[in-house]
Amino acid sequence: MIRLLLLLFLFFISSLLSVFGQSEKRPQDPVAPFSYQIEDVTFKSGKADFKLAGTLTLPKDKKNPPVAILISGSGPQNRNSEIKQFNHRPFLVLSDYLTNNGIAVLRFDDRGIAESEGEFKGATSHDFADDVLGAIAFLKTKGNVVDTKKIGLIGHSEGSLIAAITASQSKDLAFVISLAGPGVDGAEILLTQSRKAMELQNVPADFIDKNEKLAAKMYDITQKSSDSLTIATEIHSFLAEQKKADPSSPLLMQLTKPVIDGQIKMLTSKWMLNFIKTNPKAYLSKITCPFLALNGSKDIQVLSQLNLNGIKTALKEAKNKDAEFVELDGFNHLFQKAETGSVQEYATIEETFSEDALVVIKDWILKRF
Repeated sequence: MIRLLLLLFLFFISSLLSVFGQSEKRPQDPVAPFSYQIEDVTFKSGKADFKLAGTLTLPKDKKNPPVAILISGSGPQNRNSEIKQFNHRPFLVLSDYLTNNGIAVLRFDDRGIAESEGEFKGATSHDFADDVLGAIAFLKTKGNVVDTKKIGLIGHSEGSLIAAITASQSKDLAFVISLAGPGVDGAEILLTQSRKAMELQNVPADFIDKNEKLAAKMYDITQKSSDSLTIATEIHSFLAEQKKADPSSPLLMQLTKPVIDGQIKMLTSKWMLNFIKTNPKAYLSKITCPFLALNGSKDIQVLSQLNLNGIKTALKEAKNKDAEFVELDGFNHLFQKAETGSVQEYATIEETFSEDALVVIKDWILKRF
């Protein structure tokens, strides 16, 4: 039986993951000796008084190269954007590839994770954008090793939203790359990914439709208020009305008070409230620097065409003159070549980050810088 938790099928897979997992190397994991310089660094968050820890990789044979800051998606992640349950380290692979091709990379542990200070719990996309502003300020002091006029952002999933928020506040960026990034608000992301996930599980259409109707109303209630008590009261009232009107519904019969309270607790968490209320268009519509949006056709977490169209509309409003939108056929949310795109496939695919996608990113940057 599909549980109500599917109403909140998570936007970004990392926040679902266990801290336990495999440790075997994947084929794409880089191994020493490396053909580039590696520097462990620390820098302060943009506004908060704590230090973030990361790694700066520098091409050996290229003076003052362009530099990309990697921004991870949802959930606590280290500088490698490590997904322990699935045993993949996408940012380790991405940074190694870009640096070997003449592009410097700064990647860092999320606040409160691994070697970084600060508190992860309760932080929102806007808080993480402050951390990225700190990374930009740090790189501006590294004019002896990177081109400080060629600093860019590469964000994955929620990291793309964070990149957009950051770019809307900073005039010091040369480019932005969105990887599997959102172009619509959080409520629509949650609704569409939940539907797609259930379709892949062959859930009956009428169940999916009912689930979506309930979820849409819950998100609407959440978007209209910031008061947890008000949200809880209105959701309880709405669901009570639904149960009274259709007491034999298999879905509604599962809505016991503990289940509903659990859903409300998730909906009213600081991160989720911020996410549901945030529309990327508010930030994308202010970005005029070169912009690349890459999404995979089999991504079930951030549906490709829906979100690429949203990004395209926002950048058109910004009158961005150098924006490119690419749908990579057959790729999932992690940019692996996939059969269905389902979350269950992530661990079974040996490939961490398809070289086809890596080439697109590298070529796009080097064409401009």
